[in-house]
Amino acid sequence: MIIDFDANDGEWFPFFMSRINAKTGDIEYDEPLPDAGRVCIRSLTPFLEQRQTSRKKKAEFVLNPKTRSMERVEYIEELPADQAKAERDDAWDYIIKDFDNFFDAKGEPIPCNRENKLRLMTLPVFDRFVARCIQLLSEQVVKTAEEERKNG
Repeated sequence: MIIDFDANDGEWFPFFMSRINAKTGDIEYDEPLPDAGRVCIRSLTPFLEQRQTSRKKKAEFVLNPKTRSMERVEYIEELPADQAKAERDDAWDYIIKDFDNFFDAKGEPIPCNRENKLRLMTLPVFDRFVARCIQLLSEQVVKTAEEERKNG
């Protein structure tokens, strides 16, 4: 088996509707329709790793109450609100690699571009869909790691 570690093509998911159950507060997912649009979702991990390396780290000394000594603590500074929003938008643009078979109210195909990805993410049903896809990708990674550990 040949594995390309540099490939991050993502996984295609058929779009499915969801709703929040008013009684329990749980999210209920429908099965995808046969002619539903598809969305290619990729892991957020490479994006976050790249962003973390470019951020400035800050260090300060804080008092440890148990040992009563000063300890050096490092952390990454929080971004200002406008930069945080820009980074969030960049993350959505990265996660949603592609989509097809999505149409607007007039029946025109919706092109896959940054603007449309961000517009789709403002829709609660699409936001829940992407969150569920990310969750499924994460579970798949955990299962694969567990299988490799058992077989290795």
